[in-house]
Formats: sequence, C-alpha cells, structure tokens
Amino acid sequence: MNMHRIGRAAASVLASSLLSGLPTASAAPVTTSADTQTYIVLFNDSAVPADAAASVARAGGQLVASYDAIGVAIATSNNTAFRDSVRQDARVNDAGQTAKGVVRLKDPEEDAAGTATPLSANDLTSLQWDMRQIHTPEAHAITNGSRSVLVGDIDTGLDSTHPNLRPNIDFGASVSCVGGIPNQAPAAWNDDNGHGTHTAGTIAAANTGAGIVGVAPNVRIAAIKAGDAGGFFFPEAVVCAFMWAGTHHVQVTNNSYFADPFYFNCPSDPPERAILTAEERAIRFAQRNGVAVIAAEGNFSDDLAHPTQDTQSPDNTTPVTRPVDRSCIVVPAEVPGVIAVTADGNKRQKAYYSNYGFGLTQVTAPGGDRRFQVTAEAPTGRVLSTWPTQLAAGCVTKLANQPLYCYLQGTSMASPHVAGVAALILSRFGDQGRDDQNGNPAARLQRLIDRSADPIACPTASDVLAHYVPFPSVNNGAPQVCTGTLEYNSWYGHGEVNALKAITIGLDD
Repeated sequence: MNMHRIGRAAASVLASSLLSGLPTASAAPVTTSADTQTYIVLFNDSAVPADAAASVARAGGQLVASYDAIGVAIATSNNTAFRDSVRQDARVNDAGQTAKGVVRLKDPEEDAAGTATPLSANDLTSLQWDMRQIHTPEAHAITNGSRSVLVGDIDTGLDSTHPNLRPNIDFGASVSCVGGIPNQAPAAWNDDNGHGTHTAGTIAAANTGAGIVGVAPNVRIAAIKAGDAGGFFFPEAVVCAFMWAGTHHVQVTNNSYFADPFYFNCPSDPPERAILTAEERAIRFAQRNGVAVIAAEGNFSDDLAHPTQDTQSPDNTTPVTRPVDRSCIVVPAEVPGVIAVTADGNKRQKAYYSNYGFGLTQVTAPGGDRRFQVTAEAPTGRVLSTWPTQLAAGCVTKLANQPLYCYLQGTSMASPHVAGVAALILSRFGDQGRDDQNGNPAARLQRLIDRSADPIACPTASDVLAHYVPFPSVNNGAPQVCTGTLEYNSWYGHGEVNALKAITIGLDD
C-alpha cells in the first residue's frame, strides 16, 4: 500500500483570469486513446498566449487546461512527436510528458498496522502518543484553532462522511485536481486511497468526544485531491493544486508526497526541467498569495543535501539508475520557501526510514517508527489517524465498528503535525504570524515554528547509531550520518515541533 512515493506514497471549469489564476479549459471535449499521453507545456513568459489551443492542435495535441497566471498549459496527445512539434512555437520553452507506463511500487515503510481486537472505549485519544509528544493537549487549553483559518490538504482526497472530519470540511474550497482541471464535485475528491484521510485527521480531526483529535481541531480543512487511487501525484495535478490553493484563500497546505514521475527532478534534462519549472511556478504563485507550504521529506533514508544517484525514476516497473547532483531536487520539499519536515518516533529519535538534509530540514515531527521506537505508550510505533469507511479492507483498525482509524508511519504522518501547528499559530496571532520578506509570505510563520521547536542533538550513543546501519540510503547506499549542532542539524533541523510553545512564545524576532 504505497501511498505517496515520498514514502517507500465533470464539473465545468470556471473561466480563467490573469488575477485569479484559474485555468481555461479546452473548448472541445478531450478525446483520449490508449496511446494518449499528458504533457506540461511551459511557455517562456509567465502567461499563456491566447492562441495556445491552436498552437497545441498544430502539434497534434489538445489543450486541456491553461494556467495563464504562470504560463503553464496542460495538453494531451497521441502524437509521439508532440514535444518536438509543440516546441516549434518560439513562445514555448519546452514540454514534458508527465507519465507513461507508470506502476506504483509497494512502500515497505508506510504500511498499515493495528489489531483485530476491538477496543471497548470510543475515545481513542489515549492512543495518540504523537499529540502528547508535541504538547497539543496543553495547546488546546489556549486555542483549538479558529474557523477563520483554512488548511488545504494536498493529498488523495478525504472521506467527507467521517465523523471526525465532516464538521471541519470546507466543501466550497475542496476540489479534485486529478487530470489537471479542478472539479469540485464531492465524488471527485473522495478519498479512494486512504492516505489523504489519514493526514487530514492529524491536521484537523474534530473533537467529538469519540475517535481522535487533530492538532488544530477547530480549523477548516479543504481536500485538494492531487493523488489518485494508486497514490500518484502527477505534475498536472500538482500544478492545479497549488493554483487552487493560491486562489481560494488557503493559508496552509500540507504536502505528504513527492511529485511523480521523477523522484529527483534534474534541470539538466529538458523535459524534467519543463515539469520542474512549472511546479515551481505554481508553488511560488501560492506562496505569493499567502500560502504556507509544508512538506514531508521522504522515506528513503536519503541525505537530500548530498544526492549522487536516483535508482527509482521514473515511477514504473523498470526505473533507470542515473547520476544526480545537488541541482536535482525533490518536489515540493526542496522548493525554496517550503517548510521541510523529517520524522521521528516515540523515543524522539529520527525514524530509521526518514530522509534528511543539512540546510533543508526545518523541523521534525512524529511520523512513527515500528522497528526501534515501539514503547509502552506507542505499542505499534506508528501514528493513529482517521481512515475512509469504504476502505476497511485496506487497514486493520482499532475499532470493530465504523468509523475507521488506522496506524501508519512515514514522513507523510510527520508533515501534517507541522501543518496543524501552523494553523494554531495563525489562529492565535492571525496574519501577524507571517510577512513577505524575501518574497515568502510565510517567512515569519516559519521562523516561529523553528524558534519554538524543542532542540534534539545528533545521536552519539552507539546503540542508537546502530539502528541506522542496516538502513543506508535507498538510492546510493550511503550510511545515514547526522551533522550539525544541538541548535540545528541535518536530522532534526531546529528540533521537534512544539504546539504549546509555538502559540505562547510570541512573535518577537
């Protein structure tokens, strides 16, 4: 059950405008065949020409959506020469095929777990070691979050019938972006994977007296579905998701995935560069419009500050091993201005699978560790959260009856804790918690998250270090090494996020 590859993971379209950033859809219905492929078409300017549909048609394709505010179009074609043909238009920078023959591979780390024995109690908060670890119960004595705050969970959708989620879902801001065109029909953004329902519960599960409670249980949450049933997050969906967030008053997005089809996106390869640039433009658009972007770093034991090899791209049954360097990045975690998160467990040690990187990692948060951090408080080592009722077979639950809950582990589970803390900060301090220094509206919010984190030093005990020896980098085999000081290091960044301190230390720099 690989749910987002970072882990090892028809409503009519509104007319677009330069101000809104919404896409223009193709006038003709989109036709597809078994050979039809989807392309990101990147224009030189941050605008899409008015005659883009005609240009795409001359190349043997069909315009699906046009994101005029960032100069990106989505097109389909069954013409194998489409990329070369569309590049004949001098206004086109390049085009990249978003997927071909992609088959999701099972993630051995982000797995489901639990017990078949039902619990007699309906209140499952005693099982939420992760919330106690980052002091959310104490934070809730001050604020449960404000209804004015909207968090967008860019994931696989969510189960709108789940009683812990339904009270907080903003149906008007929820959408499916799968395919690159926003569709607000609730059936479109329903979670057919499970991953999104789990991350959404960590962020904003309502306190109903039963089940679990999220980090920010009173804020509104929008499902922004960018991942399909197989857990793929294709570029057209990722671009659509950030454009949606940037135009619908979303203040925080959680991103527990990496954008397919490439793990590392290398600008030296022209098609990859086109996809990477399109995604970066969309993320910057969201950031300029007040969206704080928080992302999981990944579950491959990789030092993202020193990449040398990518063994898993593209996401198909025959990935090609290739050399990479520091110019190659994981999207969205390594995009400038994004708050990147690693995972730790109940012993406050880095989870054995978690990626890391000096200069990249901002904070760590509970993601679970089923191998080395199983404790009396965390008997499975994993993180408990909400699960779709229609996917009961996908997870062994802790309850005999509906609603469902599931234990998972991964940096996917860590990132939504930080998104929830960001939502509490905005609830407590409002937009004073952000500024626009260096073009990042969330810069001050990020500094507050960093300053309020509980520092964790690199491990020195031999028994702890031994845990990581059998788990070298999945991509280049390098041993896991923590570098830095107590104040900042590659594994924990500024430390473990602390919800209580984040809303009480104040805003003074």
